Amino acid sequence: MRFGVFYEHQLPRPWLPGDEARLYHEALDQVVLADRLGYDYAWEVEHHFLDEYSHSSAPEVFLSAAAALTKTIRLGHGIRQVIPNYNHPARTAEALATLDIISRGRVDFGIGEGATRLELGGFHIPAKEKRAMALEAAEQIANMMALTPYPGFEGKYFSMPCRNVLPKPVQSPHPPMWMACTNRDTIKVAASLGMGALAFSFVDPDEARAWADIYYGIIKSDACTPLGRTVNANIAMVSNFSVHHDRAEAIRRGHEGFEFFGYALNALVAHDTVPGRTNLWGEYLALRGDRTEEIVRAAQGAEGYASGIGTPADIQDHIQAFQDAGIDQVIFMQQAGRNRHDHICESLELFAAEVMPRFKAQVAAREAKKAEDLAPYIQAALNRKAWMQPLADQDIPVVKASVAKAQINQVVER
Repeated sequence: MRFGVFYEHQLPRPWLPGDEARLYHEALDQVVLADRLGYDYAWEVEHHFLDEYSHSSAPEVFLSAAAALTKTIRLGHGIRQVIPNYNHPARTAEALATLDIISRGRVDFGIGEGATRLELGGFHIPAKEKRAMALEAAEQIANMMALTPYPGFEGKYFSMPCRNVLPKPVQSPHPPMWMACTNRDTIKVAASLGMGALAFSFVDPDEARAWADIYYGIIKSDACTPLGRTVNANIAMVSNFSVHHDRAEAIRRGHEGFEFFGYALNALVAHDTVPGRTNLWGEYLALRGDRTEEIVRAAQGAEGYASGIGTPADIQDHIQAFQDAGIDQVIFMQQAGRNRHDHICESLELFAAEVMPRFKAQVAAREAKKAEDLAPYIQAALNRKAWMQPLADQDIPVVKASVAKAQINQVVER
């Protein structure tokens, strides 16, 4: 089992001067700590215009800072908005490759589309076409990183002439590709395209097992044809996270923020929004009331409490259930609502000291067996792909100079 940390950069109102800067720098401190403690991934989302829910609009900048401050933790776009209206595919390919170089080959590339009218409408993206737009762009981003030069493309949603997209990434042919998944249907899409599944829905182990069975069933079938130039057969599942030796204290520290994450996401999709004038935190508290102690009492009376919020024993049972279900990575949602920086760091440290070692000891053998089992299916999937081919030298188009040669000679002679 691999472990990751995840950042939306949530910032509930009221906002005080310096709050955004504090939020970002605390998150960087947390990633540095996670790297030192042996966590495997730091994932950063890309969202736009989502007051309170996510102030993370430039993940490539945050991840670049994290790359400079860390040594081993992998740095994941979870996700990068790949539709050309958000980010031109060539710019995404350039940014990914640059980050891969800066991090010495530690980048993972998750793709997404956006779901809210605030984002889609802000960039004039038709909601009914967003999936097709994202997949068209993502395939070409992979080709841009792998081919020298990129032959060019005439698509439905963007076109580009032949150019050599630079730099090239450290990881060949490109960083591992993932897709954001929120339900069984998107799990099927990710598997059919040979991409890792970033499952951003909070599900119980039984549902996780169903998702894993669906995903790996498609990976092993004729229905899998990779969108990129590799197959990344992995499922990562997001979990809430707050760990303390006292279960009640873990709940007091983490449950409110975790609930706010879900409330804010639903509100931004389902409620009308006045840009710059949201009050999601206030609305959430008014609806929630003071029910933390009620949750504590119910949890204290429970015989078993397998949850991402609780004691080390609680979270160990929680992780074991996901591993038994076939999940490859658990990503901890620790920065949510008004969760405190010191509490987040204490949870990361306690989990690393008392829970992580048991699962880390199993990683090498588990992943080696999985790779051996999947190898023939992955090769078959790669054989099914229709590859964009490199151009022969004589077929590379000449890009005409913008200044006549005679004019250049005159400048040189002067």
